[in-house]
Amino acid sequence: MHTNGHGRRSPGSGELRYGLDTEPAVGKRRITITRRRAYGDGGIDPRGENSWRLRYRINGKRFTKTVRGTKTEAQKALRDLLHSGDTGTHVAPDKITVGQWVEQWIASGAPGRRQKKVGRRTIERYSELLRCHAVPTLGPRRLQQLQASEVDALYVDLAAKLKPRTAHHVHTVLSACLGTAVRKGLVTVSPMARVEKVPSPGESDHGAVLDAEELRKLMEGFRGSVLYPIVAMAAFTGARRNEILALRWSDLDTANKTLRIERALEETKEGLTFKAPKTKRGVRTIAIDDGLIALLLVEREKHLRLIAGVPDGADVDLSLVRLPDGSLIFPSPAGAEFDFTKPRDPHAVTRGFVGRARKLGFAQLRFHDLRGSHETALLDRGVPVHVVAARCGHDPAVLLRNYAKRTKKADTSAAAVIGALSQSILGGRKT
Repeated sequence: MHTNGHGRRSPGSGELRYGLDTEPAVGKRRITITRRRAYGDGGIDPRGENSWRLRYRINGKRFTKTVRGTKTEAQKALRDLLHSGDTGTHVAPDKITVGQWVEQWIASGAPGRRQKKVGRRTIERYSELLRCHAVPTLGPRRLQQLQASEVDALYVDLAAKLKPRTAHHVHTVLSACLGTAVRKGLVTVSPMARVEKVPSPGESDHGAVLDAEELRKLMEGFRGSVLYPIVAMAAFTGARRNEILALRWSDLDTANKTLRIERALEETKEGLTFKAPKTKRGVRTIAIDDGLIALLLVEREKHLRLIAGVPDGADVDLSLVRLPDGSLIFPSPAGAEFDFTKPRDPHAVTRGFVGRARKLGFAQLRFHDLRGSHETALLDRGVPVHVVAARCGHDPAVLLRNYAKRTKKADTSAAAVIGALSQSILGGRKT
């Protein structure tokens, strides 16, 4: 069966034939031009104005996909789909929405490019950022149809409502979420690669840095407070608040004058738990001075007296008294059901510190600034960056970028050094 002169396809023939409607003259040959459509070439059907349904096969499996645009653009999209089948990069059309994928990503532990294990508190924060700021706008969209222009519009909206740093966090988490969708084969390319204006995190607030005189004033102001030993630990070890509150007596080695840091508190919706540090650098053993050891031994004696039921000042031998396994150096304050293994509330520590610090004249001081002050003091005194980084569980580059701040005295010292150099060179010049 062949086509008529209008070139219509013969039913079921799979080919197009263009010929003459009448019989050729005697002695002349019929001219027939045939173009076969190969199996798997696919097809394009109009679905409306600038809307096309693509039909194609990959490895014998049939697929359909609707695209918008001109017919030329639809043809290109079809060629790209067929080519992806040849190269093994084909992504099957999926109706999953952005909101559904966010839920799957969070439920699977929010895996990232490096497949690092993410803490529970971090996952909760990721969930909060996406569900509150991205899903309400982008959630109903098909994941495979999400466009960079829609993400751009979201960022414009967030810029009017959020602080720059929070908006930047939304971008970072959304990028990780969609990047995983690419690795899982749900989308070919992440629309984040074409976003026009990524939210800027703004200027980082590294907080205040205390010099030696300011630190002495602060410590004197906390003397006698229940927070005094905790503040001293932060100021003279550079440890993080949640690392300090997770320390156990078994981590202290008084003979070698060292302290082992290998865990931290984590605040989740279920309460306070212990977790391992985020990186290998977080696990470390640091040297501590005699003054800090003496302060800690006073704390331990208080705990031993509490267990033995011996009042302060009573002259007794506490060498036979034993602390329970897992006893914390700074447990939750004593109460009706005191437990030496129950961690102290980190927020209560911060509130108590900030309140007392303000009364002492340190209006802008944060608890975390004690860590920055410790690192800066070491750097100002010439301690090598890699040594300071190892002591504080930092990447050296991060340490320099975020914490290498100068105090006024350090700047004065730098001016004195360069002044001496200038005098030795310029002062001796003959005119």
